[in-house]
Amino acid sequence: MLNPIIAVLMGVLIGAIAGLFGVGGGFLIVPSLVFLGLPIHVAIGTSLACITISSLSSAYAHIRAGRVLYRVAFLKEVFSIPAAVIGAYLSGMLNSNVLEAVFGLLLIYVAYVFVKRNDLRNRGEALRINYRKVPLIGALSGLTSGLLGVSGGVLNVPLFHTLAGLPVNYAVGTSSLALFFTALVGTVTHIGLGQVNLQTALLLSPGLIIGASIGARLVPKLHPRRFKILFSALLILVAVRLLIRALKGF
Repeated sequence: MLNPIIAVLMGVLIGAIAGLFGVGGGFLIVPSLVFLGLPIHVAIGTSLACITISSLSSAYAHIRAGRVLYRVAFLKEVFSIPAAVIGAYLSGMLNSNVLEAVFGLLLIYVAYVFVKRNDLRNRGEALRINYRKVPLIGALSGLTSGLLGVSGGVLNVPLFHTLAGLPVNYAVGTSSLALFFTALVGTVTHIGLGQVNLQTALLLSPGLIIGASIGARLVPKLHPRRFKILFSALLILVAVRLLIRALKGF
């Protein structure tokens, strides 16, 4: 059984990262739970339950701050959820090592583009959102999530910014709300399969809620350029982990 103190500290750390960057944190939760003794499938299901909690907490903080674009979030989810289901079915037919290697390289490229793109919107200028690109973002993040079991938030934030034109703080807030719905659907599916350890998820919940709220409050305090550098470092960290896992499988 997970020590309650360790669970709270772990939850705060992962929740803060999730709230700050608008990601699920599954790339941290899954290996942590496996290290603590949970089977991989249970760790993935429990991770989704944790992401549901952390994304709801961070989304609430972003909503209160006015950093969530509901139309973008809901339009994206209309395409993400079915794409994730398709990806989950395709994952059993395709070589996972090749997929992880390709996605790892893609994340490195996305990190580069994300840092290079300038946020040219002036203060007080109306947001100009390219809604035509949102379905593509939804399909891409959902498909990769289903194929590889990674959080769609890893792609949501940079693609919201670079393709749809959202400023980084809106990209993070909108991603947090979108992630909640994606993770909720995945959690319900895994509960039906008996692959969620509810006791572990509940132990992590208090820390996740606190950490996600703290992370969300830090977003406007970071200069957009510094935020992009930090987020790109996070993308590269996930990419390296995927590439290492892929190379071990060949």
